[in-house]
Amino acid sequence: MTSNRKESAYRVRVDAAEMARSRPHAVQLANGDEQRFAADNYAMSFTKGLEHCEKTGLVKNPLHFEAFRRAIDEGYVDPFTLNVPVPDGCADNMPKRRKWEAPTAGLTYDLQGPDAQSVTMPPAPALGSDELAYEMAEVYELALLRDVPLVKFAAGAANEVDAAIGRLNDLAYRPTAGKGRPRITDGTGQLTKQEAFRGSSPGVDVGPYLSQFLLIGTADQPKNADSGVGQGRITYGALRIDQRVPVAIQHNYMTTWEEWLAVQNGCHVQDDEALFKKDKRRFIWTPRDLATYVHYDALYEAYLNACLILLGMKVPFDPDFARFDRGFAGLSGEGPIYTSVPGAPDSVHDRQAGGFALYGGPHILTLVTEVATRALKAVRFQKFNNHLRLRPEALAARIEKAGKIGELFPCAGEKFDKLANDIKWTVEAVRGSNKGLALLPMAFQEGSPMHPSYGAGHAAVAGACVTILKAYFDTSTVFVRRKGMGTKSGPFEAFARFDQARGDVPIAYEPANDGADIVAKTDGPCLTLEGELNKLAANISIARNMAGVHYFSDYYDSLRLGEEIAIGLLEEQALCYPTDPFVLSVPTFDGGVRRIGRR
Repeated sequence: MTSNRKESAYRVRVDAAEMARSRPHAVQLANGDEQRFAADNYAMSFTKGLEHCEKTGLVKNPLHFEAFRRAIDEGYVDPFTLNVPVPDGCADNMPKRRKWEAPTAGLTYDLQGPDAQSVTMPPAPALGSDELAYEMAEVYELALLRDVPLVKFAAGAANEVDAAIGRLNDLAYRPTAGKGRPRITDGTGQLTKQEAFRGSSPGVDVGPYLSQFLLIGTADQPKNADSGVGQGRITYGALRIDQRVPVAIQHNYMTTWEEWLAVQNGCHVQDDEALFKKDKRRFIWTPRDLATYVHYDALYEAYLNACLILLGMKVPFDPDFARFDRGFAGLSGEGPIYTSVPGAPDSVHDRQAGGFALYGGPHILTLVTEVATRALKAVRFQKFNNHLRLRPEALAARIEKAGKIGELFPCAGEKFDKLANDIKWTVEAVRGSNKGLALLPMAFQEGSPMHPSYGAGHAAVAGACVTILKAYFDTSTVFVRRKGMGTKSGPFEAFARFDQARGDVPIAYEPANDGADIVAKTDGPCLTLEGELNKLAANISIARNMAGVHYFSDYYDSLRLGEEIAIGLLEEQALCYPTDPFVLSVPTFDGGVRRIGRR
């Protein structure tokens, strides 16, 4: 028996390896801007941490960038830290230097799931394209809206969001299906407040801007009178997680040329003590609050919280087709068993075995976090080894210094002039709020992290972790309040199969009173679990755009990269369960469904 087990365990590993090898291996393609603008001191490449020219904002010595690129291609950490020339020092009051983050992560291997280099992302929008102009305008507009309450990002009375959307709708680019990375728009290809800045997947445009998973808590924590879905506190074992975030002061950074230059040269300027209002917390109320969340989160944090909420609500597990004796629903012990006898109706009985280590809470809690590091490695390969895309803060500086760049590099200067002209009304709005400068006002003192823009780590992790949640839980459930049922802390509120006969009404929570509270509304549309999970992924990813550190395409393509990582991992895991049918259905971010497993 031992020897048979040894051989069968080996065979499962071999089968998983064969499955991984049989997947098409991606061809890595970039947009060509690195090579196209090599003679212009690599004006469209990520150069943060190298020394930059005070006059133009471009890397001061192109040989320094080439040493940087050579270190990346060689794939060892030491060339980054020892051989790549960096500025001699920062300003006297900013003596510390920042370090490039995990530049070789994409060269490592994993034993489960797709290899970090077997997946890819399409070329990013290139300089001169209408798509790049549009998404740069989006980042600028989000910076202008950073302190506008998110409840205004929805259909209703006119406010500041309308002006931003009007400028975007006047651009040449139409972000509709079949053209670049589509957003959800109305029937004429125009954005409205109910659709703008929300993402691109099913359900993200339904209901409030924020996903319920960034606001609500879990019901009935033992001996806690202030627990409940509407209290915004999540049970974490014997502890509690409070959904409120620190309140950042309303101040933007890197808005002077001197600040911008110091940060590009790698100076460490972050000072959290000066960033927040003392002892103030609130529910996410503005884009700045969302930016705060993604500045300090544990990366998979939002999805772990969502999983805890769903488990606390006892949300049904994913049914395989219409049969509850397969998939997680039956195997975990949560669903009934159907016994078929020819010529007789199916009999139904409960399993007398529940899930714990297998198909239960610990299983999904592990899976939803396990995929994060794999997604990060895959996206790091895209960042450093493939695309090396410059951050929005650098592209804004190119717009600001287009004339100075043109004096030395006419071709690049002309391209940046054209970009500024293509989005001129947005640029003028930024200049009007920023003492005449077109620099991108940043939510973070240090601007972007020390790695390239495309893809986005937060978005890749969002894609991977949310895909696990969509695989595990029944995504057709709806967030409801059920009349006549409740607990000591309030009425029954959960994602459940809608039952009008039992008095179910759709429910949605929104922040209120400047974020001091969250309030429930029951007069809106039905919020499905699929939509709210898609919205969670979009909220977290686009929050990085709100901070000024990413573009829309970073979110869009990284989300789908993470999805591929998670699906591949689940496909290989399905080989590991010899007695139970591991079968899952996964709604994708593009609206289709992927089937995983075997009968």
